[in-house]
Amino acid sequence: MVTTAPARTVLERFPVGHPRSSWPADEYAAAQRDQGLDAHVVMDLRTDQFLVVTDTTH
Repeated sequence: MVTTAPARTVLERFPVGHPRSSWPADEYAAAQRDQGLDAHVVMDLRTDQFLVVTDTTH
């Protein structure tokens, strides 16, 4: 059985070490949702960044 991850588009990247932690990423994702885009924040452990992503192609 082969499983594939859903296609995601990274809209923006934010450093984990930011003094406000994930807030800038959360605020950006909220702004994108206000514009009708289904955006959410995930953490990329490999690059040590918060990513704002959408499951739709952008």
